[in-house]
Amino acid sequence: MYEAKPLSYGYNDLEPDIDRKVMYYHYDKHYLNYLRKLNEALKNSSGVKHQLEDIPKNIEDYPLKDRGDILYNAGGVLNHNLYFLSMNPKRSNPKGNLLNKINIQYGNFENFRKDFMERASNLVGSGYTFLVSNERGDLTIVNMINQETPLSYNLIPLFTIDLWEHAYYLQYKNDRNMYMNNFWNVANFDYASKKYEEIVNKR
Repeated sequence: MYEAKPLSYGYNDLEPDIDRKVMYYHYDKHYLNYLRKLNEALKNSSGVKHQLEDIPKNIEDYPLKDRGDILYNAGGVLNHNLYFLSMNPKRSNPKGNLLNKINIQYGNFENFRKDFMERASNLVGSGYTFLVSNERGDLTIVNMINQETPLSYNLIPLFTIDLWEHAYYLQYKNDRNMYMNNFWNVANFDYASKKYEEIVNKR
């Protein structure tokens, strides 16, 4: 049984950019529901066990009839874990090797942010925009629909914004652009920078 990762901040700590009600419903209702459904779907998995991050890469190990539910809900858990890590009341920009690579590929962080926002604004329907790396350390900004995860494509997710309506609608109604703009006030790259160091050190 997989367990929930606790938030590293309180429900109201991201206000005014993400308010308490949004965070409560997002974590307690949506995220925990994906986790509950994942654990339920795995009850009939014939004893197959993987680390959570390895499920998308090894989905063929699970019974065919259960794969859709397992992959969808595993993606929901993994994507939310990363999204919650991508925000913090103590916002931070990339540093170390990640910042260097962003400067090489995008010119500077502001250019990267603009490209990220442009890609996010082009996502149709529900999903996420990710900053990902391949095993060589090359960076890409990608959109994934619904609960798709970059891990299914051998990409390593570093940072993400959740673009499902439940991430913003209670506070911003249909103004997704305002939510995306305000997201950068609490965007935190501590996890992304640390994860990228691991990728670079493995090469």
